[in-house]
Amino acid sequence: MKTGKVGLFTIALGLVIALLLLIRLVFIPAKEEQSSVIGKAVKNLEVASVVPDFAAIRDVSEKKREFFGFLRPSIKHQNAIIQGERDFLIATRNQIVNGKSLTEADEFRLQQISEKYQYTFRSLNINNIDTLLVRVDVIPEEMVLIQAANETGWGTSRFAREGLNFFGQWCFRKGCGLVPQSRTEGLSHEVALFKTVEDSVASYMRNLNSNAAYSLLRSIRADLRAENKTPTAQDLVYGLINYSERQEAYIDELLEMLRQNQRFLVDNNEKTTAA
Repeated sequence: MKTGKVGLFTIALGLVIALLLLIRLVFIPAKEEQSSVIGKAVKNLEVASVVPDFAAIRDVSEKKREFFGFLRPSIKHQNAIIQGERDFLIATRNQIVNGKSLTEADEFRLQQISEKYQYTFRSLNINNIDTLLVRVDVIPEEMVLIQAANETGWGTSRFAREGLNFFGQWCFRKGCGLVPQSRTEGLSHEVALFKTVEDSVASYMRNLNSNAAYSLLRSIRADLRAENKTPTAQDLVYGLINYSERQEAYIDELLEMLRQNQRFLVDNNEKTTAA
């Protein structure tokens, strides 16, 4: 008798499973296909890997607005990431000051941040956190936009169009990037290639925040922070003295570009909100 009940239960269960499979085959594919299409669309929207033809825009004012509008989302996103890292470091500093222990997760994130900004410390203390905070700080949006415009001829350069490199960053392994046509004989550097605009901006910001060549920029920024002032593009541009072999002439050019393009540098969304 028990065997019969088990047999009937097994048969009934099998029928239920078969029915569920039939429903899945008949009704689910269309939904999954639609989901797959949406997923691809989202991926394409998220990854900015195609540079608009800025050279085709004849109106200079329109070209400038389009160029800044194209880069601004990536700059904002990377600055948001940096600000999140900075907030975490400030919170960590407060924990140390108050004698509280860090969790393993906190220690792991702290290690990740220190590696990202190329700063190594053997022991965890307030001085080390303060030193790291000098590196982990946002870059003024206006300075990033103006430097990108300068380095790429408003997005028309070969390196921007083919390599998504908006800041003239170099790499030093054969085949790592694009070979400059005017490269000095004897030099082996190439202009780095990036998969997305986001990658280019992230690499540029990490470079300014960690490379010894830009320690002056970080020092200026830290001094302003100590005075409770917000660092501006006009303040920090002097820290780019080593970005170009032209040095002072390069700084003067960036400052002039900042002055001439101020009306294009205003974020329309921010301007509307302020009004």
